[in-house]
Amino acid sequence: MRTKAWMEKGFVYLVLSAGGLFSLLPLIWLIRSSLMDMGQIFELPPIWIPSPFRFSNFSEALTILPFGRYFINTTVIVIFSMLGVLVTCSISAYSFARMSWRGRDLIFGLLLSSMMLPYAVTLIPTFIGWSKLGLTNSFIPLIAPAWFGGGAFNIFLLRQFYLSIPRDLDEAAYVDGASHGRIFISIIIPLTRPALVVVGLFTFLASWNDFLGPLVYLNSESKYTLALGLQQFKGMYAAEWHLMMAAATVVLAPAIIVFFIGQRYFIEGITLTGIKA
Repeated sequence: MRTKAWMEKGFVYLVLSAGGLFSLLPLIWLIRSSLMDMGQIFELPPIWIPSPFRFSNFSEALTILPFGRYFINTTVIVIFSMLGVLVTCSISAYSFARMSWRGRDLIFGLLLSSMMLPYAVTLIPTFIGWSKLGLTNSFIPLIAPAWFGGGAFNIFLLRQFYLSIPRDLDEAAYVDGASHGRIFISIIIPLTRPALVVVGLFTFLASWNDFLGPLVYLNSESKYTLALGLQQFKGMYAAEWHLMMAAATVVLAPAIIVFFIGQRYFIEGITLTGIKA
């Protein structure tokens, strides 16, 4: 029986390892292409090990365009978007989960229904609104929406987490004279750190990799983000694929680092969210 169990376990690990390797193929292809010249990238059959390794692709890719400015622009958008989402969606989720007020369930249902609207449906009306306010070609349209609720999905995620916290904690705090604000700051926030990390990671990845938003709202090259900067390696008649791959590898690195740093909280938050409906 023990031998059979070990064989089954080994088979599962083998299948999972094969699936993981298959999922990593695009990343492996990106890294190997970033270390090749244009000719080697498209050779058939494919070459998996560069010969020679062209580390100069990285320095050339990052100096041919002002990637330092693009990095600063992206960082500003990401930081303020994360702050807006974490502050406003946590407050909204607390209101839906721990407070009783007229029309709460109806408004929460309407909020969830907004998740069914594709981003493309609201893109044009939203752009017209920001254009009328004269705020296009600025970071405001990319940051301000994060400060108005933080998104229906994030509110739902935190609400489910808040519902899993025993109500006895609130009642004990009420007896001691605590207000909703004190309960939220002193009790709810410390207990929901894993869920907040999950929301922060989702927001970071969405803002860091966002291409459509900056493409629509930003016109000046000095305000471009990293995603728009990568697009400039592709011209009308040709593309510098080896430089694009090198720059894309550098742009991808912070997202991977942030994910691995918050991986423990990410898994814990996803696991615990939704325990209580």
